[in-house]
Formats: sequence, C-alpha cells, structure tokens
Amino acid sequence: MDFAIDAADAELRDRVRAFVIEKIIPYESDPRLTEHGPTDALRVELNGLARAAGLLAPHVARHYGGLGLSHRQRAIVFEAAGYSALGPIALHCAAPDEGNMHMLEVVANEEQKERYLRPLATAQVRSCFAMTEPHPGAGSDPGQLATRADRDGDHFVINGEKWLITGADGAGFMIIMARAFDGEQDLGATMFFSPLPAAGIRIKRTMHSLDSSFTGGHAHVMLENLRVPADAVLGEIGQGLRYAQLRLAPARLTHCMRWLGAANRAHDIATAHACKRMAFGKPLIEHEGVGFQLADNELDMYVSRLTIQEVAWRLDQGQHARHESSMAKVIVSEALYRIGDRCVQVLGGIGLTDETQVERIFRELRAFRIYDGPSEVHRWAIANRLARQQGRKP
Repeated sequence: MDFAIDAADAELRDRVRAFVIEKIIPYESDPRLTEHGPTDALRVELNGLARAAGLLAPHVARHYGGLGLSHRQRAIVFEAAGYSALGPIALHCAAPDEGNMHMLEVVANEEQKERYLRPLATAQVRSCFAMTEPHPGAGSDPGQLATRADRDGDHFVINGEKWLITGADGAGFMIIMARAFDGEQDLGATMFFSPLPAAGIRIKRTMHSLDSSFTGGHAHVMLENLRVPADAVLGEIGQGLRYAQLRLAPARLTHCMRWLGAANRAHDIATAHACKRMAFGKPLIEHEGVGFQLADNELDMYVSRLTIQEVAWRLDQGQHARHESSMAKVIVSEALYRIGDRCVQVLGGIGLTDETQVERIFRELRAFRIYDGPSEVHRWAIANRLARQQGRKP
C-alpha cells in the first residue's frame, strides 16, 4: 500500500477544505441549524453552494452526477468536509444518504437507480434507512427484526414500528427492512422502497438526541398497512441482511472519515486557545498538563488516519473488510471521543459553552460511538471471528 497522496487528490482535498472554511463555516450560526439538525431550506442552500463549486456527491459515480472517488480518495475529502458539521451536509456525503447511495449503486436494478439513486445523488431529495426498532425488535441484533411484510397478490403489506430513523422527516423516500412472509412461510429479511410521504407511514415524533447534525433529526415511525408493489423490493427477497452488511462496512468507515475532520477542528480550536491563554506566567500549552493532552490528540489523529486509509485501501481492492471495518469503527470512534474530551478540558469553562464549536463537536463525537454499532457489539463480533478461526485450526 502506498500512502502517498497524488497532486490531483491533494488539490481536491485543499479545495474542499477551503470551501468549508470560506463558504460553510459562516452558516454555523444560522438560525436554521436547529436541535434536530439543519432544516431542508438550509440543506438545499448548502447543496447549491457545493454544486456551484463542483463538489456535490463526491462519492457517487460520475454517471449519476458525482465525482466517482475511490474509498481512499473519499477518506481525505470526507475528512476535509467534516471540518464543519455542515460540510458533509453541503457536499451531500452525510449519513444516511451517503450509505444509501453506495448501496443503491451496488444492489438496485437500473429502473430503481433512475427512480431513486439519480435524484438522491443530485440532491433533489433526501432519503432514510428504516431498520432499527424499539424493544423487542431489532437493534444491535438484526435477528430480532419484528416488522412484517406480508405478500398480498402482487403487493406486500408492511406493518411495524421503527425508531431512531435518521432523516425520515422530509425525506423523499425510505428504504425499509422487514421480514417478508408468503402466508406462513418466512422469506427472510428484505429491503423495500417506499416514496415519502405515503399512506401507511406516519412519523409519530421526532426524538430528542445528543447530536444535532442530521437534516430531519431522528424519527419514531409507524408503518401501518403500508402497501408496496412487488417491484419495490430492493435486490432479492430474503437478502436484506446481506445488503445491510454491504452498506454498513463502508458506512462505518465514512463516519470515521467525517468525524476525524470534526475532531481536527476541535483540536485546532483548543491548540489556538492554549497558545494564547496565559496562566501562571506562561501560555497554557507550555504546562505539561495541557501540552501533553494536545500531544495525545496528535497521536490519536495519526493512528485514526492510518487506520482509515488502510481499510479504505482494502475496500478499493474489492474486499468486504467486515472485520477490519469493525476494528476501525472501535479504534477511531474511541480515539476521536478522547480528542473531543481533551479539547473541552483544555478550553476549561469556555469549553462547556457555545462560544466555540468544541462543545457541539464533543456531543457529536459521543454520539458517533453509537452509530453503526456501538463498540461493545463490534468487540463481540471481533471475538466471535477469533473463536471461529480457532475452531478451524487442526
């Protein structure tokens, strides 16, 4: 693996970083940035800026209007975009849309790509992915999937309850994970498309959460006799869990990329503060109790960046990289949380306020430890793979 960044990729990274700093950061005080994320009006305005700059949907194939970047190229561009929480929203490479676009490119048929992927890739609409359910349904264990899709002639009728569905409020379509049945025959977990709004899909409430970066927030959704045609199935019936893994491995990594940019922003703010703030006769950074925390930030960012690049390289080689992406999610999410925590500490009292972006970044980094599987689930999966490997030994 060659870690060198070629000149064209470096130029694109620098262009994204300059775009975020000059055009997007001024929007961080916009009143349309609410506790449930940026409003759709703000999102559309930011998308327009990125479109004008030629930076919209950098991860999507050029055929659908994107830049067609590899996973390694995405790593440096998404990190640059993440320097502001609004950067990925502007470039249209934030979750859940980014992961949905990747999955649709891999799984959807041509008609579905034209109907759903093209308008999504060009930011004409947003999307959402409805998998997580309240107890006793599916959470970290997808085997507990409780939502049903019962075949009725050439349609399916879907009933169930979903929550923590990011971006559902205002989305143009939903991808629903449900257990398909033909009479009493369980056909297995299956993904279905539904345009939004739709009779049979009701947003019960928008849930209040620690984070506030995603347009539409996180919704509690009721599926009540939702009728969809058989051609609304994404891919094949019964293959939903496999498709979820195709979506999740890259999505875990792109979360790492974006939040590395946010952690870098917090670190820059804390470092600038420590260099100018005086205490006991010298700048804070010259006190080891502060300087060493910033040094540890550098160490954590260095390891995180290398981890992301290595797993991105594996994905570019066509590997599934499930084991490696699980490790990366744990390594990076925990390292970035430590960075955010140290930055709050270095800033002292001001770190607890909205005088800087650090307080908000810290909240977002804490939430990142839950997205796409908490550390405990990934450690459990890693341990299970170790056990299986041991069992294969003679």
